[in-house]
Amino acid sequence: MATATTKQAVAQAVPVAQAAELTINPNTRPAYLVAGVDESTGEETWTNRFRYLPGHPRQVRFDAKAGQFNIGGTVPLGSSLSFIPLAWRVFQDDILNMGRKLWAELFFADDKGAVCAVLFHGYSVENLYRLIEPLFYDDLTLADVTVKVTAEKKQTTKDGKTATYYIAQFSYEAADAAQVAARRDYARDFPIWRAETYTGAADMRIQHGYTVPAEDDPQGPEPAAAEPATLPQAA
Repeated sequence: MATATTKQAVAQAVPVAQAAELTINPNTRPAYLVAGVDESTGEETWTNRFRYLPGHPRQVRFDAKAGQFNIGGTVPLGSSLSFIPLAWRVFQDDILNMGRKLWAELFFADDKGAVCAVLFHGYSVENLYRLIEPLFYDDLTLADVTVKVTAEKKQTTKDGKTATYYIAQFSYEAADAAQVAARRDYARDFPIWRAETYTGAADMRIQHGYTVPAEDDPQGPEPAAAEPATLPQAA
């Protein structure tokens, strides 16, 4: 059985744009690589279980008016999501032509292995903090658990008219250790970020596993704040 890999084998495991100098042996093999066999040669091969175009994750959107998640605004995903986070950040910035708001951006791999990003703002961010804090005091992070996000219906009345909207509620349960390890190693080896939401001018509150490559970050990395931070006010 092979215990090392060449650059060619690494290129087969991940796209060229993601290729890293990795030495594969039983002690240092990244948990996101899956062993296989080349039927034509009988040699051991390695395949990346995740698919990710750097800086351009699949866009999962939370429609706060309908209480639904979707992919790119077109493919419905239902009123809840469950995933083990790869990386995340809570930050204040003017993005997507929506003015300066407080945002939470979470990155995860879906059931097909595609790396996705989803954004929340306003009261949904406060709810995420309420999940982060107890995890912190149990010596855990979001990357150690399966997070479930559920759309919760809210109503307001103004001038005798009732308006309905939804906010995200967060809960968690224990996650499979092997799945956690695969995501931990992947976030360590590859820059997890979204070019469309990166401005270089964010006021970063907390971050974990979020990395902008140096060539895309002329201002240099922003320092991460200690976790947990003071609960934010809704944007």
